[in-house]
Amino acid sequence: MEFPTTFFGWVFFLVQRYYKDFLRGLGVTLELAVIGTVLGCILGFIVGMIRSLPIDKGSSKPWQFFVRVLQIIAAVYVEVIRATPLMVQAMVLYYGTMSIWGIDIWSFHAGIMVMSVHIGAYMSESVRGAIGGIDPGQMEGGQAIGMSYGQIMFHVIMPQVFRNLIPQIGNTFVSAIKDTSVLNVIAVTELYFAARTITGTYYKFFETYIIISVIYFVLTFTVSRILKLLEKRLKGPENYELVKEETEEA
Repeated sequence: MEFPTTFFGWVFFLVQRYYKDFLRGLGVTLELAVIGTVLGCILGFIVGMIRSLPIDKGSSKPWQFFVRVLQIIAAVYVEVIRATPLMVQAMVLYYGTMSIWGIDIWSFHAGIMVMSVHIGAYMSESVRGAIGGIDPGQMEGGQAIGMSYGQIMFHVIMPQVFRNLIPQIGNTFVSAIKDTSVLNVIAVTELYFAARTITGTYYKFFETYIIISVIYFVLTFTVSRILKLLEKRLKGPENYELVKEETEEA
């Protein structure tokens, strides 16, 4: 078999020979990023609401204790995840559950769990900040018309928080696409793992990593453009024209 002798020759050769492996790795990367971002955002919203939950002095002592315990657990979770690298979290979850409890987690499922927990910790702080940025008068107005705290949060506060956080959710998804490459340490067969496997055949490291660099760039650039268009559409027009109704004189 005759091998290429130039850089671009090797690039085309590797793409032609291993395009299925690249596509398979890309599919796993997208699955991890999408599922991890969705679950992470849900977890982040829950944790953010828990940390923003006010403790009513007029409520029962058991309820106050329960809320404080929840907030302490949520605070510890956020601080631990934000203070440790994603790679270390993946290793601890995957190998720790196996060595301590004897649970053999499929690496793909472990990857989803790690991405979700990691994204959830960062998103919870954004949610907490967004809730604190809402005008307190809206909470007081809801209470004045007889709405409960839960009703105000889900029907008044959280829709505004979600709208304000749409750009960050989009950026989180783009970051998640790149962060999945870290999960190769627990043998998740994403795009970087596929490239690393291919390099072991012909030892063409530079050519192979150039290929996946282009794939990552095209993917993240495309997603970023789509998210910007979505954000602009949700924002609405910058200028609104007043529509005057013409009334016919009787």
